[in-house]
Amino acid sequence: MKQFLITPSAGKRLIAKTIANHPAIRKALKNGTVVIVAGTTNGYVAEEILKTYKIANDFSRKHFFRGITMPPTKKVTAEGRLSDESKFSGDAVVTNGVWQKGKTLADLIDSLKEGDVILKGANALDLVRGQAAILIGHPKAGTIGLALPAVVGRRVRLIIPVGLEKRVIGDLNTLAAKLNAPGAGGYRLLPVPGEVFTELDALRALTAADVELIAAGGVCGAEGGCWIAVTGEEEQEAFAEQIIASVADEPPFTADFL
Repeated sequence: MKQFLITPSAGKRLIAKTIANHPAIRKALKNGTVVIVAGTTNGYVAEEILKTYKIANDFSRKHFFRGITMPPTKKVTAEGRLSDESKFSGDAVVTNGVWQKGKTLADLIDSLKEGDVILKGANALDLVRGQAAILIGHPKAGTIGLALPAVVGRRVRLIIPVGLEKRVIGDLNTLAAKLNAPGAGGYRLLPVPGEVFTELDALRALTAADVELIAAGGVCGAEGGCWIAVTGEEEQEAFAEQIIASVADEPPFTADFL
């Protein structure tokens, strides 16, 4: 067994590099549509997909989000949005290998069909049940509210890249019932059906080894970091070490307004 520390930013990059080679995404990029809904983790995903398949080289993830969680000293709206979103350029939409620059999920949601893929981040992760949930600030449930009719009604595939720092204790449906109850204040919570994809899933896909979360935390840049144990053949563990070393220096997320 080998143990590794992965910071949240390194985890985002690891997820992105791995998910870029997901079979469903490769297929949809060639003959279909992939919609990468704007979000901080998905910014890394869009970067890797657009770069890996040589689709675009001018994508920037600096403003690739709508809602965002920041420290209390950084002001956002009641929906988690910035007061100035003038630099937001849309979701990353790729149809038949071509980037539909400036398009959003809303522009093509009605045309999505089985075989297409939506990637949407999450705010809460239940590792035990392999389920994720999204905080809702919008009165019409935001982008996930747009996506679900295609996912459930037309079997469009939903993949949920989400970092381990978003893990919570308990059943997400129970938590959602509390947050969504009449009279409650603050955000709502929506558990969603889809393929959850974390750093653990990335390492399992790449190494075929046993991968588990064993501890967490840190300071001086390791806040939110996770200790992960990889158990397998010597070659598998060595490959995991190589993979993690390749993303270890990923800097923390920044944007122009920070």
